[in-house]
Amino acid sequence: MGITSPAGLTLSSLWKSLSEGKSGVRACLPEEGLPVPYAAFADDFTGDIDDFGDLEPQLKKTIRKGLKLMSREIQMCIAATQRALMDAGISCGQLAPERVGTSIGSDYILTTPYEFLDAFKACFDDNMQLDFGIWGEKGLAKMTPLWQLKYLSNMPSCHIAIYNDFRGVCSSVTLREASIGATLGEAVHNIKSGKVDVMVVGTTGSRLHPVKMVQAIRAEQVAQGDLAPETASRPFDSEREGMVLGEGAGTLILESENHANQRGARVYGEVVCGTYPAHVGCGLTFCRRDALAQAMSLLLERIGISPNQIGHINAHGLSTGPCDIDEANAIRDVFGRHRIPVTAAKSYFGNLGAGSGAVEMIAGVLALQENKLFPILNNVMGDPDCPITPVREFGVAAGDSFIKLSVSPQAQASAVFIRKASV
Repeated sequence: MGITSPAGLTLSSLWKSLSEGKSGVRACLPEEGLPVPYAAFADDFTGDIDDFGDLEPQLKKTIRKGLKLMSREIQMCIAATQRALMDAGISCGQLAPERVGTSIGSDYILTTPYEFLDAFKACFDDNMQLDFGIWGEKGLAKMTPLWQLKYLSNMPSCHIAIYNDFRGVCSSVTLREASIGATLGEAVHNIKSGKVDVMVVGTTGSRLHPVKMVQAIRAEQVAQGDLAPETASRPFDSEREGMVLGEGAGTLILESENHANQRGARVYGEVVCGTYPAHVGCGLTFCRRDALAQAMSLLLERIGISPNQIGHINAHGLSTGPCDIDEANAIRDVFGRHRIPVTAAKSYFGNLGAGSGAVEMIAGVLALQENKLFPILNNVMGDPDCPITPVREFGVAAGDSFIKLSVSPQAQASAVFIRKASV
């Protein structure tokens, strides 16, 4: 597993943050000129080649050369992936190239306004009006060649496959926060069908792009109050004011049990089952509650176990009023009054867009390893409209399994059941 996150660039830094209750949310600086008072930046990720882990010399040279063709979201994903491959003990050329595939999920990746700045300046007339008639003559020449490659959502998977010589299935998913379920589901299918032995699975995203921030403020509930930054993200709490925007990426290496055993791999856990993704529309609106409930119900039916056999629920936990209520009631709809512990990693680093799913799943796997649940930060009052059992204290056992829930604003929902490795 590998991460790029507001909680650092390593698994140990992530677990330190979770186990010590340390928030990755900070105040936005005046010079950053952002329309929100606080956010969760992956500050440790500078884009320098050293952020990509301890690379072999030739691979290091190749990735460094390609950085100029990557947006920040893509760079974060490549860094998380190279760290995950290192953690898995997989180096370039070690495995049969045709037996390794990639599946990466992302948000829509927007061009930054700065890409066009010099080109637009070249097209201003004497009255400082933009003259589109001279764009082809003067503006286009100022654009960086191949600039579009920096913002294509299929490029994370492409870069990973090319840099590591992976020639198996190569796919991309753009389902926003629900991307992790789709990428993981596709990866499991490809392995079970015998197409590949190993799949590189990850998600990357950012809600910190200026245009995305404005969109979120206009269309979603974003925390904008006078709270201290570390208390701003408060899933399922009655005093929550909205989500905190962030950025990050996570990657998991999946492989068949036989393949893992044959190469002596360290196994963190087992993907037992998943539903990827359920979607329920209600007229002109989207029903997150029904979609989440459907995903969990189908999951339990496929697994064939009782609710008391589930260690905990790793919730989507967006920290907005409507979404938290929908999710909590979906959990109640499926599990009734079974008091299954619920935690939410977004309380530590906000909404990383598509990147949230993989980073939160990795956090859940680490909790299984330590058999300790990280509490929901800032969940002090609870909420009578959120009928769940929130984890508020340290020391609660994680159990040997968990369900990871994810849902997009369009009610694309997924539920994945992961069990602690028995080897």
